[in-house]
Amino acid sequence: MTRRRILLVLVLAAIVAAYFLSGADEALTLANLQAEQARFQAWLADDPFTVAGGFFLFYVIMAALSLPGATLLTLLGGALFGFGWGLLLISFASTLGATLAALIARTLARGPLEKRFAPQLERINAGIRREGAFYLFTLRLIPLFPFFVINLVMGLTRMPLWTYYWVSQLGMLPGTAVYVYAGRELGSLTSVAGILSPGLIGSFVLIGLFPWLARGLVAIAKRRRLARRFQRPSRFDYDIVVIGAGAAGLVASYIAAAVKARVALVERDTLGGDCLNTGCVPSKALIRAARVAEEIRGAGRYGIRAGEPGVDFAAVMAHVRRAVREVAPHDSRERYEGLGVTVLAGEARLQDPWRVRVTGEGGVRDLTTRHVIIASGAAPKVPALPGLEAVEVLTSDNLWQLTDLPERLVVLGGGPVGCELGQSFARLGSRVSLVEMGPQLLPREDLDAAEALRLQLEREGMALWLDTRAVRIVPGEGHEPGHVLEVERRLASGRCETLRLPFDRLLVAVGRQARVAGMGLEALGVETRDDGTLAVDESLQSVLPNVWACGDVAGPFQLTHAGAHQAWHAAVNALFGEIKRFRVSYRALPAVTYTEPEVARVGLSEGEARRRGIDFEVTRYELAELDRAIAEDRTGGFVKVLTVPGKDRILGASVVGQGAGELLAEFTLAMTHGIGLNKLLGTVHPYPTWSEATKATAGAWKNAHKPERLLGWLAGYFAWRRGDSAAARGETSQATKGETSQATKGETRRRDA
Repeated sequence: MTRRRILLVLVLAAIVAAYFLSGADEALTLANLQAEQARFQAWLADDPFTVAGGFFLFYVIMAALSLPGATLLTLLGGALFGFGWGLLLISFASTLGATLAALIARTLARGPLEKRFAPQLERINAGIRREGAFYLFTLRLIPLFPFFVINLVMGLTRMPLWTYYWVSQLGMLPGTAVYVYAGRELGSLTSVAGILSPGLIGSFVLIGLFPWLARGLVAIAKRRRLARRFQRPSRFDYDIVVIGAGAAGLVASYIAAAVKARVALVERDTLGGDCLNTGCVPSKALIRAARVAEEIRGAGRYGIRAGEPGVDFAAVMAHVRRAVREVAPHDSRERYEGLGVTVLAGEARLQDPWRVRVTGEGGVRDLTTRHVIIASGAAPKVPALPGLEAVEVLTSDNLWQLTDLPERLVVLGGGPVGCELGQSFARLGSRVSLVEMGPQLLPREDLDAAEALRLQLEREGMALWLDTRAVRIVPGEGHEPGHVLEVERRLASGRCETLRLPFDRLLVAVGRQARVAGMGLEALGVETRDDGTLAVDESLQSVLPNVWACGDVAGPFQLTHAGAHQAWHAAVNALFGEIKRFRVSYRALPAVTYTEPEVARVGLSEGEARRRGIDFEVTRYELAELDRAIAEDRTGGFVKVLTVPGKDRILGASVVGQGAGELLAEFTLAMTHGIGLNKLLGTVHPYPTWSEATKATAGAWKNAHKPERLLGWLAGYFAWRRGDSAAARGETSQATKGETSQATKGETRRRDA
């Protein structure tokens, strides 16, 4: 920090200290201001310029330093100076103070805060880039954050100070006027009966209604700005046109049709999207078949002689296709047309925000709609790997056309898809090598969960290459028929070694890319984020106020249930957002990797909590302690819960083991509805079930937070009742200290971020 900055910090600190040490913060209460009002009025009458100037200067300093009391000063200004002069003084003082606050933040804190709060600032900067002054105007008119937060955060942006000043002047004027008017009415109050005066009641009604009215005015302004760029239709064919009939698009259509909106659903391929046709349904059918094969191999530990299973891969794939066929009616055209949705087959392209052109088998059709919901999904990413063009690459999209089981399969990517499919093919008989660039499998999970999966995959014979980068694909030589993947593996010493992994088929599972091309979005100015997903706000609205997005194309979680969760918000916000808008919350969004052991999580992991600076406690319960797990010989895994230190409020839960996805549901319910571990402990669970692990984890937490002093008093009380004077004096037996039960086994430890 430069000498000038240090000096500025010292000056500001001295002013703030003087403010609090002088007791000004305690004096700025409504009672004190009302008590001193008569003296202020007399002083104003004697020397109006000094009083007005002093008030103006004091208000500027308060706003510039973000000191508490601005609202009361605004009311006081209305009471002292009346509506006209009060509004003039306070409007300019508040704007000047806000601009100085932004300048102070820009001078002192831009560098450090940009590093610490990069994601939050990026959202603000995205708004500045898209709409600039209008974005700030909406923040001022409808303060999503307190004004002092807007001052400090906007000071870190690249907006010119003059623009910041005049936009703030206009944006804060209506709200300032409402509060000055309320202050004037309060100042004229002479009796208790005056509380019921129409003027005072009206001022408070205005304060309550102003945010709602301002939101409506902003929405009207946005629509008019949009109408100036494009010719808005005088009437509309539909309330909503949904582009994409995957999980998100189907749910959005269902929700809109359920409230009797007129909906068109456009799909260029097969209804059901990736989840039905190439993702969730076929992969889980394949996983089940592979699990049966592994259970047959391991039957000996239960005293059942079976041996190595015979795998008919063609029959396995027939089972997968049958599962897809049987689920398909749930997502069929007939079902949705029966619900009142117009289903159109073809390519959709936005001509403008209200017109969608559909090109399909029936020719070209233009639709007019009040709102558009983009739910076009995502496609597998294929890296630019030298030599890749020489092989037929398998992805989660085309994998299901396989007719023969690959003898040697290389999987690129150690995320959920790579681990699930890699383990399944290994169990069906392929020799599988999995290559992951990072140091662990499942990069989003904690290391203990990833390690549990790694050990199991290695026990089953999979070759895992972590910290390994794919370099190129070359033809096999001599004893290496087919092709070879050359990789570089990073060793503990820091140097790299080059390895050759021969394969018959290559499965690429390195992530998915949002489908945004070909719909005319670029021409309309709808932006994408760095990861390729559409840039939408917390309500899933794009820069165009009537264009929304949900599902994989919107991110950040490419999960079927996440898309459905978003779809409800997109549909409801599109239809009713002018009245009430809902922000999407991912706080209790569950995610499951369907390997064995299953890895499931909801809320924060330990790593995420540390990165976000959140203090937490960890309670861990090993499934090896659970009676049902022991009976089934499935003792691998654990339950781990993060809670607020000293409290039972759940911040996150991870489950690794048999049926982890099912066990997670109780924690998800608890987080969604604010249920703590104490209530989970008080819930009766049937014995012996896997769900008892939830209660046992809550018991472990409770055991770590038991009131030791109270229990000591109770021990003395009962000893006294028994006539045991020695025990009553505190001489408790060692035997009682070690007693526990299945409901309290486990451990709780404190972790500071």
